[in-house]
Amino acid sequence: MLTTQEILAIALKKAQLKKCPADSGVLVPGGSIKKVAFGVDMEIGEVLLCKELDVDCIISHHPEGNLLVNLYQVMENQIERMVEGGVPINKAQKVLAKRQEQVERNLHVTNYDRAVTAARLLGLPFVGIHTPADLVGQRVVQSHLDKKLNPKSTLKDVISSLMELPEYQKTPAAPKIRIGDEKSYAGKVLVAFAGGTSGGPDVFKAYFEAGVGTMIVMHVPDNVVKEVKEQNIGNVIVAGHMASDSIGINLIIKELERAGLEVQRLAGVIDPK
Repeated sequence: MLTTQEILAIALKKAQLKKCPADSGVLVPGGSIKKVAFGVDMEIGEVLLCKELDVDCIISHHPEGNLLVNLYQVMENQIERMVEGGVPINKAQKVLAKRQEQVERNLHVTNYDRAVTAARLLGLPFVGIHTPADLVGQRVVQSHLDKKLNPKSTLKDVISSLMELPEYQKTPAAPKIRIGDEKSYAGKVLVAFAGGTSGGPDVFKAYFEAGVGTMIVMHVPDNVVKEVKEQNIGNVIVAGHMASDSIGINLIIKELERAGLEVQRLAGVIDPK
């Protein structure tokens, strides 16, 4: 049996994080936990389902409660990833700022506490695990592609390599080329799953100007696709949201199961088996 804090600690350790990110944490504390439900989006409907399933704790990937309001703070992590991609740190900070401010304004007016209040009233402990799972998934996919691709790989080769991962095989929303085509050379491929949410067109441009040829992301808005196409300097593959989230989540689930928990996948988590 585990506590909510111990569950969170397992996720942080798997993600190699010494400090808990602002979009993750214990929302409703609890202990003596044997069975958990882990979902990508755990809203009121899923909270009620969890009560029916008689689980001891809810784990949501996408932030709820105060973790949702704080989501913009973890966008700072994108600066580190941009630096890893070759973007100067001062430039990374500036190209991210506009989008970060927009996200903060949007989240400030959300009805953020509905699911958490429902869980509290039903006596269900609630944990949020967002950035840790995204970081785990990002590292796995980047490592896989680094091993599979070569300097002359095309976007078709990138898609084929992604499709070797079981989560991408099991989703109808498989990886898609959104900018470029199958014959486009991929160049340097960088996976950007973590960092809260999309950084916007200026962030893509900074990556491409720094020498990245192809960005692998979970999702990208239409207006950003339009602007990045007009830049005409790089490729974008949308790997798929639920499948990409599930890669990191499933590896954290493995650790939770090793710790003795029974885990029920819900609300978008793709079982790789």
